[in-house]
Amino acid sequence: MALIMTLIGGPGARDALPETAAAIARALEIRGEPDWLAPGAACDLPVTGVPPAMAERAARETIGEAAIDVVVQPLRGRRKRLLVADLESTIIENEMLDELADFVGLRAQIAEITRRAMNGELDFAAALGERVALLRGLPNSVLDDAAERIRIMPGARSLLATSRAAGVRTALVTGGFTVFAEPIAASLGFDHVVANRLDIADGRIVGTVRNPIVDRDAKRHALIALAAEKGLPLTATLAVGDGANDLPMLLTAGLGVAFHAKPTVAAAAHSRIEHADLTALLYIQGYREAEIAPG
Repeated sequence: MALIMTLIGGPGARDALPETAAAIARALEIRGEPDWLAPGAACDLPVTGVPPAMAERAARETIGEAAIDVVVQPLRGRRKRLLVADLESTIIENEMLDELADFVGLRAQIAEITRRAMNGELDFAAALGERVALLRGLPNSVLDDAAERIRIMPGARSLLATSRAAGVRTALVTGGFTVFAEPIAASLGFDHVVANRLDIADGRIVGTVRNPIVDRDAKRHALIALAAEKGLPLTATLAVGDGANDLPMLLTAGLGVAFHAKPTVAAAAHSRIEHADLTALLYIQGYREAEIAPG
């Protein structure tokens, strides 16, 4: 099976990328020059005769502490036809429950629950319920105030625009709330949204979430269902996320990428991006700089 190794330079590491790529090629006895997808920023190296895990391990040993990402995968079918993405700390930089917590002076407390849940230390549904209950009684106007704080993750607009232009179907599948997910999905051009619904009554947050809860199993099932709906094998799917509730989805997809992920997720996922922005997901599919829409 032919493999391809993609190297992407993160902030401050692009000057080191050509020399690092050459060193990895020597270590793996790869002949020929790197195929530069973006000059000085991202390149491909063919890998033969070495298992993927061994090739990645050798590359990471050569990279050392440099901010360079590496993904090794089969060359065949590397361009995917379905993209399923998490929202918070993936497509946007924020964790929206943490933002809402500011309005009751509980950001530190709720952020710690969020951190533990996303690292797999707490049950997601229970942690969600605990955090939402602390918001009980807030006017729903705080949802608009929190939405004004949303920061789109670098590379997200390019990822969605390029994927759409290539005919890729896209879905935003999140344990966050529709009130935030749906406007972001509309703005970026996602085809589908799967998210939780926050209960509102008499203009105030009730402190509960409507069933069924979008948890780790629901995310995985959404990926499978969307692929089946489009008549796609799972090998043709790409999933990206950062938290423990994303992991089953990442492990089910043809290419599952832990993006700037929590430690336990990064360790368990088959592929991870730790330094580069979301355009890395395009480079690892073999898109060239000229094909990538501006962000």
